Amino acid sequence: MGSRSQVSDTAVMQSVRTNLVKVFLVEDSPPIRLRLATMLAKIDGVCVVGEADNAPSAIQGILRTRPDSVVLDIKLIGGSGIEVLRRVRSVEPTINFIVLTNNADEQYRKVCMAAGANHFLDKASEFEKVKALVSGFEQHRQSKNGRE
Repeated sequence: MGSRSQVSDTAVMQSVRTNLVKVFLVEDSPPIRLRLATMLAKIDGVCVVGEADNAPSAIQGILRTRPDSVVLDIKLIGGSGIEVLRRVRSVEPTINFIVLTNNADEQYRKVCMAAGANHFLDKASEFEKVKALVSGFEQHRQSKNGRE
């Protein structure tokens, strides 16, 4: 199966025009990506601007779309989410990184947090927290802009 990356130019332009929170999904499992995209689509003010299932496409897509938040798995096709986190964080320090993984051991948490993750969630027990974290980011951004 080939690697997958998708960036929606329409979604990017819509998010720029309407000041939506832009989210990029990095997940190698199509059903999980779909579940995330469906869940996030239900949040007012949030727009998924791209998806990738491998590290190179994720890095390229994130740097191209400049999202507000990235939902990132650790295990990817052709690399790791930790590599994506390190490479992107060095260039884009303000992106809100939410690591969502089945590899929720403390050693992975420490590595991800040291690499610049804002949040580290266990896919098995904390999946739904992604919605609250992305919604919370939107509320934080609105309060910073004085639009509450």
